[in-house]
Amino acid sequence: MSFQINGTPLPLDTPFTHDDIQYPANWLRLASPDERAALGIVEVADPQPYDDRFYWGPDLPKDLAQCQALMVAQVKATAGSMLAASDWRIVRAAEGVKPVDEATLAERAAIRAASNTNESAIAACTSVEELAALSLAWPTREPLTANENPPAAPVAPSI
Repeated sequence: MSFQINGTPLPLDTPFTHDDIQYPANWLRLASPDERAALGIVEVADPQPYDDRFYWGPDLPKDLAQCQALMVAQVKATAGSMLAASDWRIVRAAEGVKPVDEATLAERAAIRAASNTNESAIAACTSVEELAALSLAWPTREPLTANENPPAAPVAPSI
């Protein structure tokens, strides 16, 4: 809840002046409802929360196609980020150093499949409300062991 006097918002914990009387920052918190009412201070409900990724305001949805395009871009970025963790293994295999293990290939395939599934689910939404309620799913991965970590970048010797 917030407070107003004569239609002007009164922020909590901020001193204010009314009828040439200065009130301290904590007055609104400490004053009784009767004391606030005597000055003409009214309590107003806080605005209804909304998800600004999908709505301009409460009950004011954004354009569905634009929201879908943004979500698909985010899905692609997430998939790219997840794939980047094992890119070094693919590069190492491409350079003929060591073949890629099946677990890595399976993980990368699962990431791509999840990305495709998420993009299809986004495209299937017929309203902003449906899109906002959509839960995207991604495969999880066990933490890397010491033997699985990418090689550390060489450190230049200090002079």
